[in-house]
Amino acid sequence: MYRNQSYVEPAAQQQSQAGSASTYYVKHDFDGSAELTTTLAHAISDVTGIDVTDTGFTLNEHVDPEALDMLFKPKSDGTRRINGHLSFTIWGYQVTVYSDGQIAIVPPQQPAGAQQPAGTQRSPGRQR
Repeated sequence: MYRNQSYVEPAAQQQSQAGSASTYYVKHDFDGSAELTTTLAHAISDVTGIDVTDTGFTLNEHVDPEALDMLFKPKSDGTRRINGHLSFTIWGYQVTVYSDGQIAIVPPQQPAGAQQPAGTQRSPGRQR
């Protein structure tokens, strides 16, 4: 998992809509030891600033973790899956997982000047 990389979309590429926030990206490493859902849980934690291990958060409330891990896992012969994605919402964040391991998390849209609730401040992306 530590080889996974994350970043926040640069300001020049962000949506120009007032009140919009940056899209957060992380790339899962299918050759690493972590499952896709582990990478996703850590990405949700990075974006929300909430330690998902301390809140009782489970992906089961939003998506079937076992199905998600199997959906994009390389085939039994090692061939990577291509041209697929799955989108769902977690706590108002639009999450899209792509077959190549890319995960994009778009924060909820808020009116200009609105603040995020306490405990949901975005954290900058970090190298893993």
